[in-house]
Amino acid sequence: MSKTFNECEQNAWGGFLSVYGKMSRIIEEDLQSHSHLTHVEFEVLLRLSWNETHQMRIQDLAAESILTRSGVSRVVERLEKAGLVKREEAPEDRRGAYAVLTEAGAERFRIAAQKHGECVRANFLSKFSEDELKTMGEFWARLEE
Repeated sequence: MSKTFNECEQNAWGGFLSVYGKMSRIIEEDLQSHSHLTHVEFEVLLRLSWNETHQMRIQDLAAESILTRSGVSRVVERLEKAGLVKREEAPEDRRGAYAVLTEAGAERFRIAAQKHGECVRANFLSKFSEDELKTMGEFWARLEE
């Protein structure tokens, strides 16, 4: 039986999968401990905070995340119950809806993002030189093309 990957490919892909799993667990535990947010809840708040209007259509949030449209909709529902996001009907399309970051959501995100940044720096970014980080950024950009 032939191998699916050669040793070099196995080290690159297997390493990525291992680090992704490890970092996902670290981030999930960290966000829960200080902000009582899941990683996907944080991601929704992050994307809304990055948007100039602090709102995005649910389907656009789904297109940019690892979740399906229904998965994002459930996350938005949880955030809405917590008062961090509100849902608004899309005036241009009655079937669509926007997730809108609330003041409370922006404040919760601001605090969580500061702690999150500390976690990412300690567990990931600090392991690499600035040149390595630049190269890594170029790798990710290449994969997004």
